[in-house]
Amino acid sequence: MTTLRMASDLAAVMVPIGYVGAALAVIFAIVAAVAIVRGSGGLAGGAVGLWIVGALMSFAASFAREWTPLIVACAALAAMLIVGSVVRAILNAAGVERADRTVEELPKAVPASKTPVAATSKVALTKTGPATATIAVVR
Repeated sequence: MTTLRMASDLAAVMVPIGYVGAALAVIFAIVAAVAIVRGSGGLAGGAVGLWIVGALMSFAASFAREWTPLIVACAALAAMLIVGSVVRAILNAAGVERADRTVEELPKAVPASKTPVAATSKVALTKTGPATATIAVVR
């Protein structure tokens, strides 16, 4: 009977942890969807990484054969990734740009340097030894 009592006590602890993990996973899935809509790949990756932690916490409820938190966590991520991608595609098709980004913030091309290339002697270029032998390139 001790084993059943211990399993019951562990289930009383693990199930609430599973539900908290599922709630966190849903929050991080929503953050991932918003990040996808905004076009922020780093934030989306971070949110999905934190979603994994929430999903692992929701897996703790499976100790008591309670699979609802894990199913909710996985369904939330799948739904939010689809919703975020669809909204992003609609915004791209409509030509809507990010409002907080101006032309001055965009990266600018760096001009090529105008310094002359140092002259090298032809003797140095054609001289090959055993350590610097040429390698044939086959195409």
